[in-house]
Amino acid sequence: MTEKPPLDSNEDRAWLGEGQSETQLTSITPDLRAETSDEDRPAWDSKIQYVLAQVGFSVGLGNVWRFPYLCHQNGGGAFMLLYVFLLLIVGVPLFFMELAAGQSIRQGSIGVWKHISPKLAGIGYSSCMVCFYVALYYNVIIAWSLFYMGNSFQYPLPWEQCPIDVTTNDTVKECASSSPTSYFWFRKALNITNSIQESGEFNPIMTGCLLAAWAIVSLAMIKGIKSSAKVMYFSSVFPYVVLFIFLIRGLMLDGAMDGITYMFYPKLEIWGNVQVWRQAATQVFFALGLGYGSVIAYSSYNPVNNNCHRDALMVSCINFMTSVLASLVVFVVLGFRAKNIALRCVAENLGTLNLMMSIESKQHLVAPGWPWINTTDPSSVSLDVYREWYAHHGTMVGPNITDCSLEKEMNKGVEGTGLAFIAFTEVMALFPASPFWSTLFFLMLLNLGLSTMFGTMQGILTPLMDNFSLLGLASCALGFLMGLLFTQRSGNYFVTMFDDYSATLPLVIVVIFETISVAWVYGTDRFLDDIEVMLNWRPPVVYKYLWKYVCLLAMVSLLAASLLRMVFKGPTYTAWNQSTASEMTLEYPGWALAMIVMLIVFASLPVPILYIHSMWKNRRLHDDHSEEAASQEVHRELYTKCSSTEQLDSNSHHQVPSEEDGNHPRITFLPIGIGFIMSIFS
Repeated sequence: MTEKPPLDSNEDRAWLGEGQSETQLTSITPDLRAETSDEDRPAWDSKIQYVLAQVGFSVGLGNVWRFPYLCHQNGGGAFMLLYVFLLLIVGVPLFFMELAAGQSIRQGSIGVWKHISPKLAGIGYSSCMVCFYVALYYNVIIAWSLFYMGNSFQYPLPWEQCPIDVTTNDTVKECASSSPTSYFWFRKALNITNSIQESGEFNPIMTGCLLAAWAIVSLAMIKGIKSSAKVMYFSSVFPYVVLFIFLIRGLMLDGAMDGITYMFYPKLEIWGNVQVWRQAATQVFFALGLGYGSVIAYSSYNPVNNNCHRDALMVSCINFMTSVLASLVVFVVLGFRAKNIALRCVAENLGTLNLMMSIESKQHLVAPGWPWINTTDPSSVSLDVYREWYAHHGTMVGPNITDCSLEKEMNKGVEGTGLAFIAFTEVMALFPASPFWSTLFFLMLLNLGLSTMFGTMQGILTPLMDNFSLLGLASCALGFLMGLLFTQRSGNYFVTMFDDYSATLPLVIVVIFETISVAWVYGTDRFLDDIEVMLNWRPPVVYKYLWKYVCLLAMVSLLAASLLRMVFKGPTYTAWNQSTASEMTLEYPGWALAMIVMLIVFASLPVPILYIHSMWKNRRLHDDHSEEAASQEVHRELYTKCSSTEQLDSNSHHQVPSEEDGNHPRITFLPIGIGFIMSIFS
């Protein structure tokens, strides 16, 4: 395709006001552009291929283990309503903005923002940096899924029971004090240290799994979207098949409806909590993959007249419905797990009570008026019957007999790796044919991770291949080498660090600058004009005000809230203590805090650095032009001394209207607000 003409080098046209809107990005008609398309740039084979790629990137592990947890902790149905509200007024407009920019300019994130203004090229480089951070630790999660999937091909599953210590011929103490699934995760899979300060040696099995994960990604990306798109047909669709299978199977379990009731029960009082708004906005932000550059990269391979507005609404809706579907599966499974734990508690208490009754006189324990309870057959006593009995007479039987609450177990929120590799593995061990369900589950996690990973890598490779063709192919090899940081015994703590801090703040900063670039630098009216030329219809004017005010204010508020929480609460992480066989919250040491600051700063630095570099370069060009103009003026004066007055008048007549004055609008005709913006960026 013939490249769309960039803004003029002096960028006067980039700072035109809303009142002087003119189509810039789409300066030629769609039909003409289709005829002059660049055959060197790849394109999607079909619309469904593109939609699957966008859905595969936006729907990831966060939909399965982050959204259900937030819903669980923040009021169930009330959190969902808040999420939908923020999705409509912030998520969809920003997602539409990125889709339209990529499709119009047909370049990666670096090229898009550089095209709008050379001063803004740093936005694209920051996106690439954050994508690289995410790719480093995201592929480690894929490696963990590979490890668990490999261990699922055995019966019984290796995390069903605690192992026996050969020296004492007894159950391993660490496992007995926790659970078989926790022990397998922390000791067998990770062989984790007690803190981030104890690095430990490399975990050879996880290193091999990480190499396999990067090999899969490399093979899928080797031919760009031509190869990755074909993989998407399976990696994007398969997780939905598994989720529906798990939902159907889960609805047949005892306790499933208790989990669903807990999920949807609204607690509207959470709307008054600022932190809940922050968590909902963050989830919207990451669910759609804003700021990564992957959305821009994928849309850049579209035909110019593709209806990107419909795509934005469709992908956002699919993403939300996937989160709801995943939450249903998670709460059904957690309800079954909580019911099993509660019934196990009932059985243990009735066993203790039966022992007490055999030691003391039955009349002493069972006074007249007590409801009869069968201590010899715990399976015949329902949870409700036991809880009713305990509520009336529990205080009379001593501290050894405890309450067994399903709600208490449901209130124990589990997120992230704890949900996938501990809670779910525990439940699947209870299923008949447990190896089949375990293999299916971790194959689903693998595909969810890979589809997001492909999009993340496109966010790196597309702009790199657009600008530096040799660097793109080296990214996977470099990613594996740097990913060795996460295969140490302390590697899980670094994964947590990267997940919590390396992407959140830099991505919010990137999206803030993206919004400023479109809404205030380029101009929303001009941007809507460009979209109108592409789509042959104009999007609703409400987008103008959402981009200029609502989205920008929401992103700035999210950045401020995240910074304040980071400063006042202080960065912490959860560590596994081997001696107590339990998790504990620790503060990061000084060097780790410095590492967190460096990760954030390095990802954010390209924006101001390239802005300053562009200003310095423009100033040098301006100085050179001034010197050249002065030299020409001296030469003209010397020439006129040897010429007649008529010649001078004739020459002057042709030179007075300068080229600069003739081709570019004057600042004095700009509105006052735009003139102020010009003074900032010039």
